[in-house]
Amino acid sequence: MSDVVIETRNLSKVYRDFWGRQKVRALKALDLEVRRGEIFGLLGPNGSGKTTTMKLLLGLLFPTSGEALVLGKPATDVTKNERIGYLPEESYLYRFLNAEETLDFYGRLFDMPAHRRRRRAAELIDLVGLSGAKRRQLREYSKGMTRRLGLAQTLINDPELVMLDEPTSGLDPIGTREMKDLILDLKAQGKTVLLSSHQLADVEDVCDRIAILHLGELKELGRVDSLLKVQDELAIRCTGLNEAARQEISDVIRRHNGTLLAMESPTMTLEELFLKIVAESEAHPGRRVVGSHGS
Repeated sequence: MSDVVIETRNLSKVYRDFWGRQKVRALKALDLEVRRGEIFGLLGPNGSGKTTTMKLLLGLLFPTSGEALVLGKPATDVTKNERIGYLPEESYLYRFLNAEETLDFYGRLFDMPAHRRRRRAAELIDLVGLSGAKRRQLREYSKGMTRRLGLAQTLINDPELVMLDEPTSGLDPIGTREMKDLILDLKAQGKTVLLSSHQLADVEDVCDRIAILHLGELKELGRVDSLLKVQDELAIRCTGLNEAARQEISDVIRRHNGTLLAMESPTMTLEELFLKIVAESEAHPGRRVVGSHGS
């Protein structure tokens, strides 16, 4: 199997008005690859093209130009969606069904036999922590509980590729931590995860690589650890030194019998990187800074 699960080439999307005139350029010449078994994050402010990208990959929208391949097939080939799990930003579930009935319904859509639906539903309800509420109607669920069930519904078909739009929306800190652990567990199972989020700390915790979009353009792409490293700066952590020794550099540390704990480039937070790239993008429209950080 190919190591590349998602590939876009010059992918663009223009929304037009009733008369066919360009209204919004939602995505401009997007080139990226998502590799098998990684967690890949899409970041960007509202209107940056994240949701448009996901809908293009699912075949819910058709590109204006360029192409996208998902699991080795054109994104417009909806048969590939049998191997995909998708969690939209808002979970649209039937309020008068309970968790078991909901998962049974979605299992039927994938033509799963009854015994497999029951077993899979029980596994997923336990996985997302809803065993104590599995027979309550969804209208009694909190938003966080609905979000958990939405993730279970996303996984009903045991997908190869999992696409998550704002997965921690509506969750409290404990629920957010559990959701991130579930995402990491999906990676451990060998699944590929593409997620979009405004919660930068969440992305920083779980993603291997990220793409930052702004005004429909790709502004930065690379590994999270490389992107957050501050270039041309060195941070030194040590212990056992007196005040005089702290004024000097590594040779003096050894001379004063200090212990060098670390000597490495300091890192910024993902929030700092994100705000920096957005500010640069607004100051220099059209400039693309891609592929220089271990992409």
